[in-house]
Amino acid sequence: VPLAEAVGDLVLLDPLTEESLLQTLQERFRRSNIYTYIGNVVISVNPYRSLPIYTPETVQEYRNCNFFAVKPHIYAIADDAYRSLRDRDRDQCILITGESGAGKTEASKLVMSYVAAVCSKGEEVDKVKEQLLQSNPVLEAFGNAKTIRNDNSSRFGKYMDVEFDFKGEPLGGVISNYLLEKSRIVRHVKGERNFHIFYQLLAGGSAQLLQQLKLRQDCRHYGYLNRESSGLPGMDDAANFRAMQDAMKVIGFSPAEVTALLEVTAVVLKLGNVQLSSSYQASGMEASSIAEPQELQEICELIGLDPAVLERALCSRTVKARNEMVLTTLSVPQGYYGRDALAKNIYSRLFDWLVNRINTSIQVSPGKQRKVMGVLDIYGFEIFQDNGFEQFIINYCNEKLQQIFILMTLKEEQEEYVREGIQWTPVEFFDNSIICNLIENCGILAMLDEECLRPGVVNEDTFLTKLNQLFATHKHYESKETQNARRVMDATLPSQCFRIHHYAGKVTYNVTGFIEKNNDLLFRDLSQAMWASRHELLRSLFPEGDPQKVSLKLPPTAGFQFKASVATLMKNLYSKNPNYIRCIKPNETKTGMLFTPELVLAQIRYLGLMENVRVRRAGYAFRQLYDSFLQRYKMLSPRTWPHWTGSHREGTKVLLEDLAFPPEELAFGHTKIFIRSPRTLFDLERRRQERVAELATLIQKTFRGWRCRTQYQLMRKSQIIISAWFRGHMQKNRYKQMKRSALIIQAYARGWKVRRAYRRYFRSGASTRLANFIYQRLVQKFLVGLARNLPPLSVMDRTWPPAPYKFLADANQELRSIFYRWKCKKYREQLTPQRRALLQTKLHASELFKDKKALYSKSLQQPFQGEYLGLTQNPKYQKLHAVAKDKLVMADTVRKVNKANGKMVPRLLLLTTEHLVLADPKAAQPKMVLSLGDISSISVTRFSDGFLALHLKETSTGGAKGDFLLISDHLIELVTRLHKTLMDTTAQAPPLHISDQFSTRLQKGAMTITVVESAKAGTNIPVCKKKGSHKMEILVQ
Repeated sequence: VPLAEAVGDLVLLDPLTEESLLQTLQERFRRSNIYTYIGNVVISVNPYRSLPIYTPETVQEYRNCNFFAVKPHIYAIADDAYRSLRDRDRDQCILITGESGAGKTEASKLVMSYVAAVCSKGEEVDKVKEQLLQSNPVLEAFGNAKTIRNDNSSRFGKYMDVEFDFKGEPLGGVISNYLLEKSRIVRHVKGERNFHIFYQLLAGGSAQLLQQLKLRQDCRHYGYLNRESSGLPGMDDAANFRAMQDAMKVIGFSPAEVTALLEVTAVVLKLGNVQLSSSYQASGMEASSIAEPQELQEICELIGLDPAVLERALCSRTVKARNEMVLTTLSVPQGYYGRDALAKNIYSRLFDWLVNRINTSIQVSPGKQRKVMGVLDIYGFEIFQDNGFEQFIINYCNEKLQQIFILMTLKEEQEEYVREGIQWTPVEFFDNSIICNLIENCGILAMLDEECLRPGVVNEDTFLTKLNQLFATHKHYESKETQNARRVMDATLPSQCFRIHHYAGKVTYNVTGFIEKNNDLLFRDLSQAMWASRHELLRSLFPEGDPQKVSLKLPPTAGFQFKASVATLMKNLYSKNPNYIRCIKPNETKTGMLFTPELVLAQIRYLGLMENVRVRRAGYAFRQLYDSFLQRYKMLSPRTWPHWTGSHREGTKVLLEDLAFPPEELAFGHTKIFIRSPRTLFDLERRRQERVAELATLIQKTFRGWRCRTQYQLMRKSQIIISAWFRGHMQKNRYKQMKRSALIIQAYARGWKVRRAYRRYFRSGASTRLANFIYQRLVQKFLVGLARNLPPLSVMDRTWPPAPYKFLADANQELRSIFYRWKCKKYREQLTPQRRALLQTKLHASELFKDKKALYSKSLQQPFQGEYLGLTQNPKYQKLHAVAKDKLVMADTVRKVNKANGKMVPRLLLLTTEHLVLADPKAAQPKMVLSLGDISSISVTRFSDGFLALHLKETSTGGAKGDFLLISDHLIELVTRLHKTLMDTTAQAPPLHISDQFSTRLQKGAMTITVVESAKAGTNIPVCKKKGSHKMEILVQ
């Protein structure tokens, strides 16, 4: 694409035609460059998808930038406006215009977010910025709706004045709203939606909240929502409702205020479900009544009002006639008109209250000196199939904005020429003042107000007739009647319509509803009913409902109010330095990155972009500060390159003289150079590109030469270093070889000399004596060192110092063994007889049970006491003590197992040096006395239980009843003492069987005992179970 076809500034477009302008926008849009300049005006083409050009890095790139030194971007105009306000103390306004769906609301958000991002930081400043930014979600919820052209269309005009202190930090702001489209409350066309808040409330409200507001979640239940599903692709109503609630908290709404706001919103929604039925009075007059009182009852509960009062206000009307108040009934259509008028008024006043409440939070306290930046986001020019009163008002506002745009652009251009001392050339342009005058002053709006106030029969036909009479010859007005008078045949203009030739094109308006919407009439009965409610917020919205403040004066019409608002807005805008963002919608289907040339061309025409470009290039198409111009183009002249020491103005003159441009192409202002034709600028750019290429080649050549020289010098230096190190290395190796050879020669020479001296002076046995002497000295040193470093005398300490020499290892090991035995002997000599006997018993237990029975390891820590009954202390055991006399070895409590059934009975066991006595614990009388010689063997299990079997000889006196089965808590000690006593008494050791199965003798026959490991047994008390007559199981753990 040639340079002229994709320029970032349309002022430089050459040739300038509608086709070239459209082609440039289309090519830039294809490259995702959605922003283009016309001088300092930004054109924004809506891409209908997210682009990665709004990152924090992009914000930093455009911060404090030169407007024309960076790519076109909305951040550039926001930065330029903010710096003009901060540094030059000039109030700013940013006018964002374009038709519905062109991206005006998003553009205003981007401007606000950029200004918030570049302001200084601080807790108070951040709070103000957050409140200003969070006003958007709240106002969008209550003031935006889905239309056929736009999913998030602003249905009200918004002008926000953001106020800053002298440092450029935000202090607060003031929001003004214009002409909320309140007719959308009661009706909207298929494919569109009512205001977002209704859908957000139903989708995002909790079950508890909806129950409190007496709402159902299903949108199809509500007449004002057209009883249609609320689904909208790409929009999460529930998430948006939560975001709106969070925004209200940030702004400073109290929970009570939020609840009251939602209650009034619910009342508006529920009013649409109030149904009226027709009836006739005795006089034959038609009357209306509430068809289903349930909905009315719920509304009255929400607002604290008697249902009879609201029903009377909806179904009848009080009329004053001859100083008398007459109550007249309303027909069903009149009742529905009153109901809808009430819903529209409640919502419209609620929206005004909401804006005022936000202003209360964000407004600046009076008395502070401040600078102001205004951001205007207002509905764009609208041309629909059927255009009514709302479109007429909206397009009137856009006519006024176009007027201010043309006048202020011309004014700014003329001021710059005067400021720079350049002669001003008058510019021809379309002045739309004639259209503005057609509408305001004594125009259409004035006729509409006059018709509304005129007594007698008033309707749209009389209004249209008056317009036809007044503007019959006006070239920007036409109707069916004026066409007939001019003998023009036009089937596209119906009889109930008139057409205005706006700057943006011809628009046909249907006069149906003009009178009603301009009157915006609300019956006084309804106002008084709302004032009578106990709902504080709703009551405050209807101050005229106070019976004590009744006024017969007619309220101002909607057209009069809007005209006054627009006049105030224009006055506000005229007092500020304007910045423009013109938004363009690329297609009707909201498809991402789709460009429809016919649609865009129509917007180019009615936005007046061609006229804007012509105004900017009427005299000189391009202008730039001398400093920036010289910095960019100084390489084109040898006199200014590389450094110019004079003034920038003189440098620019010298540069352009050398380039030999015609004098009529140039003009030298006080601070700027002006260039008339874009071709001259393109020629400058072409020469600069060629010169930059030459300079780049020169830089490359110089760099390559420097790099080669540097590389050669580095290689040469490296070669010298390598050579020096290599020569040094060779000399070191040669020296080492010579030194090694000299040492070998010296060693041989010394050895030869020593051997010769030895043969001369020493005897033949000298070596043996010398070796023995050395050996003796080493042994002596070892023994003396060992005596000084003996280990501790504790028998538990097995440490021993290692041998210092290998030949002493055997002797060192023998000494270690002798020392340990000596320590043990010394330890034994210190023991008392009782301690010695106890240790011998423990040693005996180790020989019997170690690594054989699991219970042994647990008994190691338990001392062997022997006497566990306390025979001497307990007088009960005197007889048993007499039996034992002085021969007692052990006394303990055991459990005797009955061989017949496996049951256990407690017994006292006394072991003496001659007998084993079993006694009854209650009577303390011996029940069985066994001679130790009668015991043939002993059996125990290998587990950690206390089971014991004493096998008796068949010939013994006690063996007639068979073997004894016992369970002892001190099994290891009992068996050890019994075994040792038997050895001492009979001089032979009885056999000890440690097994899981063994046989025991009964009184008649034998019985097999099997030991089974089971979890049913106790910790050390086994469970005995008889299995038949000759088997028993012992369950152990």
